[in-house]
Amino acid sequence: MDALSIPDHDAVLAAISTVIDPEAGMNIVDLGLIYGVDVDDDKVAVTMTMTTPTCPVGDYLRDSVRDAVFDRFPSLAAVDVELTFDPPWTPDRMSDAARAKFGW
Repeated sequence: MDALSIPDHDAVLAAISTVIDPEAGMNIVDLGLIYGVDVDDDKVAVTMTMTTPTCPVGDYLRDSVRDAVFDRFPSLAAVDVELTFDPPWTPDRMSDAARAKFGW
């Protein structure tokens, strides 16, 4: 992969922000579900969480993150999405826009 096609952290977050949580109706970046993005040459690792360990759309969101990054950067060799609940998600992780949408 040449240097021009290697995404940076912000570009990966922009791709992930196209993923909408169907229950909340908001993108998962603003919801605070993304804990980390690591770009290493042609590999991207995303660490994310769910609002609850029993989230019924967890698999869908994880797969959607992987697909969104690959769709935006098709020359990547790998996109790994790790799910964690440490630390547990709280509404404090939400962006100001998300809090405003929910009236918090």
